Order: sequence, then structure tokens, then C-alpha cells
Amino acid sequence: MIDHLDHLVLTTAREPECVDFYTRVMGMQLESFTGGTPPVARRAFKFGQQKINLHVQGAEFEPKAHLPVPGSQDLCFIVSQPLQAVIDHLAAVGWPVIEGPVLRTGAVSKIRSIYLRDPDFNLIELSEPV
Repeated sequence: MIDHLDHLVLTTAREPECVDFYTRVMGMQLESFTGGTPPVARRAFKFGQQKINLHVQGAEFEPKAHLPVPGSQDLCFIVSQPLQAVIDHLAAVGWPVIEGPVLRTGAVSKIRSIYLRDPDFNLIELSEPV
């Protein structure tokens, strides 16, 4: 019945820092669009064929999660380059790795992962298949 994830929604309390992290550090594309009922200006981070819609805490769009709070996400992304290249990029942009590389179990295979936190303290796992 379910084929793949289309998008998820991330709530931030630090919008400029969040935009910087997901664009400069993570390499995602910032997209502005109009959506919802009534139509309102929105923002999202695009990568591959998925996106992360952005909600700002206290100004979320309806409908929304029951308790939308910053720092409650635990997201795992499969990287498109060797994990060592990602580690080198994070060092170059001054973003700390808090754990790893470590072996984990992904959705379709074993993965090698590193962990970091975004500006809202969401846990971000960056992984390569092994």
C-alpha cells in the first residue's frame, strides 16, 4: 500500500539557523511555495524526490501535529557520497559530529552512520549502506 515517503514537517524555533543548517551544512535546496487552505507562503527543504516542510514554532500551519515542538525529530538520511567525504564537509563548515561512525540497521540494509544535531537539537543521522 505505501510506496515511499513524500515529505515530513519539521518545527523550528530558530528559523534562520535552521535554514542555514539544512541548506549550507546539509546541502538541501530551499523552496518557497504557496499552499494550504487558505493559501499561505510556505518554505521547504528539497532533496532527491522528497522534502521537509518547515513550520516555525508558534506560527504552524493547519492542520499540524498534535504537539509540534522543536527538537523532537530523529531523522536518518542516506548520503549520496562516501561517509568520509560527509565527515570532511562537516569539519570544513564547522559542524560537530556527536557520534560515529557506527554500524546500524537501516530500512533496507546495514548502514554506517554518524550523528549530529541541527540548531533545534533534532538528532540527524547521516548514513551510507555497507
